[in-house]
Amino acid sequence: MVQVIPEKFKVGLIQTSCAIDAAANLERTCEKIREAARQGAQVICTEELFRSQYFCREEDARLFDLAETIPGPSTERLQPLAAELGVVIVASLFEKRATGLYHNTAVVIDADGTLLGRYRKMHIPDDPLFFEKFYFTPGDLGFKAFDTKFGRIATLVCWDQWYPEAARLAALSGANVIFYPTAIGWHPAEKAQYGEAQHDAWRTMQRSHAIANGIFVAAVNRVGFEGPPDRGLEFWGASFVSDPFGRILAEASHDREEVLVVECDPAVMEDVRRNWPFLRDRRIDAYGPILNRFLT
Repeated sequence: MVQVIPEKFKVGLIQTSCAIDAAANLERTCEKIREAARQGAQVICTEELFRSQYFCREEDARLFDLAETIPGPSTERLQPLAAELGVVIVASLFEKRATGLYHNTAVVIDADGTLLGRYRKMHIPDDPLFFEKFYFTPGDLGFKAFDTKFGRIATLVCWDQWYPEAARLAALSGANVIFYPTAIGWHPAEKAQYGEAQHDAWRTMQRSHAIANGIFVAAVNRVGFEGPPDRGLEFWGASFVSDPFGRILAEASHDREEVLVVECDPAVMEDVRRNWPFLRDRRIDAYGPILNRFLT
């Protein structure tokens, strides 16, 4: 039987700044989704937690009011939009699963408006101004891929992007592209000394996932300064798409709202994986110790 390589597809990344008004953020994102669709995007991804400013800069129980059920207000707005435009939408939401139980969740909506499923962020950080453990329960759905109209895709979320295990399992699920909705930025006091290196490490890490797995990677970040001048975050944008060879196909700016539309060709995956057969040469019989927290 002759192998059929999937057709080319175009991804759209929505890089915006976020206001305090959640409803306004939703409508603005919908406008940007329309813009991406007009430019030919077929699979469109939002930044992480696009309905609000990045509330995890502080620990405040009142901010749980930002969470919503799935299905809920955002999916009820985005599902008809996906069907109208004939596009797949990956949307990052603050999920209220039950009273006292919340997740950082990405939903995947197919081009006919069907809610295909959700991915719940697995790795939850706890760092200065990134106090996510206060809000989010670690995901319990595993690393999943979704068959959409335009191909098989996977989504991870922000802090997940630093873990090669997550990218590997997403790739092994048969995805053609991994989407990383993201909210990452500089601490004002650190930017001058560490800012360039931090951004370079972030981009390099995700390019390495693309290379090691022979897969497309699409990272979409927000822009703008949020919070007080001395205790806020400057989100560095720079949303980008890498091909399976680690080449940056397109990259957004650090400080402007942008809609990035990039064509991805699964034939490139075929070529790279034939010449760099990392999946063939994996020693799956020898990796058992990786299930330990640490080896002494």
